[in-house]
Amino acid sequence: MWIPKNYEDKLNYYETELLIKFVKDNFERHLADELDLMRVSAPLFLKKNSGLNDDLNGIERPVAFDAKNVDDVLEVVHSLAKWKRYALKKYDYKGKGIYTDMNAIRRDEEVDNIHSYYVDQWDWERLIAKKDRNLDYFKKIVNKVVHALKLTENDLVTNYPKLERYIEEEVFFITTQELEDLYPALSPKQREDAIAREHHSVCILKIGDILKSGQRHDRRAPDYDDWTLNGDILIYYPLFDKAVEISSMGIRVDKDALLSQLQKTNQMQRLLLPFHQSLMKEELPLTIGGGIGQSRICLMLLNKAHIGEVQASIWPDETIRLALENGIHLL
Repeated sequence: MWIPKNYEDKLNYYETELLIKFVKDNFERHLADELDLMRVSAPLFLKKNSGLNDDLNGIERPVAFDAKNVDDVLEVVHSLAKWKRYALKKYDYKGKGIYTDMNAIRRDEEVDNIHSYYVDQWDWERLIAKKDRNLDYFKKIVNKVVHALKLTENDLVTNYPKLERYIEEEVFFITTQELEDLYPALSPKQREDAIAREHHSVCILKIGDILKSGQRHDRRAPDYDDWTLNGDILIYYPLFDKAVEISSMGIRVDKDALLSQLQKTNQMQRLLLPFHQSLMKEELPLTIGGGIGQSRICLMLLNKAHIGEVQASIWPDETIRLALENGIHLL
């Protein structure tokens, strides 16, 4: 946990709770309008052997349990990246796409000002045509997401002018390799902070594959995003002097990308799982999708210093002590 200099909470508990709802209601509406999405219900847990749970970086342990009269281990979702694509096929949905509230537990998270054991995000997925599997289309959708965020900030500050604006709508796009070439001496996270300080709203493209240095910018599971057609949206937050990632998104793997990425990660055994078999048979629709952090958006738009000020979670004792000493009001 870090303590921003001269932090002063601009909102009391009542105003905070009121505006959390305001931000969530307005952003959800703007996002649905921008991407033509319909709200759907989503699961909190999935069968382990379905292959539908998101493996994130491949090392996080899901919270798992058994249940009466169920013949498989159940796992609390990490995200719904694969489930949404399956849902679009199952529901035979004829519109553009879907979105849902996703709640997750990430037991191995290193908690700090923007990371929590509890994750709340909007998960969304949109049907695309084969001709749309390209970076130009991906960038167009990124711009729509950031535009929805800017519209939400405008709604908020119009009603609460004491809050500062931090969202710049123009997005700067850069690949992970270009970023490494630009800042070869920095770590991946330091590179993100540096490029965000310069351009404020940034999308880091092509995340998951190995760079010229032999390292990865960040890990991605091999079976949902196409690593050549994905990215993270970063917003520079002056209160932290850091980049805050608000969204990870991508055009999803087709049959060829799935095979290539499973081979690169030595995880060909996943082809035995039902989800992956459907992909290989080309039974699932082509889609683009992502997750957008609800609490992280509220953190920035409400000018807060810690994600615990906009979500109720569990924190280490040291975090609670430092928060009390520095005027950070955890929920």
